Amino acid sequence: MSRDDLAAMAPNYVQNFEERFYRQPKNYGPWMESAYSTAMSSGVSAVPASFLGWKVVTLSTTPARKLRPVSLAQLYDEFPRGGGRSIPSLIARNGSNFEYGPFPSSDFTVSGSYYAKPTALRSAASDAVAHYLILNAPDLLLYGSLIEAETHRVRDERVALWQAKYAEALGDYRDLQGSQNLSGGPLQVRVG
Repeated sequence: MSRDDLAAMAPNYVQNFEERFYRQPKNYGPWMESAYSTAMSSGVSAVPASFLGWKVVTLSTTPARKLRPVSLAQLYDEFPRGGGRSIPSLIARNGSNFEYGPFPSSDFTVSGSYYAKPTALRSAASDAVAHYLILNAPDLLLYGSLIEAETHRVRDERVALWQAKYAEALGDYRDLQGSQNLSGGPLQVRVG
């Protein structure tokens, strides 16, 4: 990428890669986890601005009840609004709020952890040197950004190499995230 006009676009290629990368739940890792704890108000709670998806979400009952994330359509199919009230077992996103099914019998506290979209590299230049991808997967960031540059007519003969290196780096990243999700322990299947 020796063209000056492409160098000026480099931050855009990095941002495009980041946006594409964060849209794929297979890429969520422990470094993206954030705590969630809030009280419902009128049967809803706010969705954090950085929310990508749940890792685990529970209701403050005794014992704590795990909520199952579903689509809003599924929640409404199973628990139409205006029906009875009870202790929720489902959670669904509706715009900037979470809704629960069945409709809560009282305003419970909801807690858990979710995957949060990290601050974009281009908007956190002072923090960029400490960004997880730069420290732990710089090759992933590099090759993903180079592939984004190709979409803007770079026409570089090395694209096949970049794609292969990106696939390799993505596999390594996902292996690392998988091992961190298991805390280094082996995966065990429980029967019954």
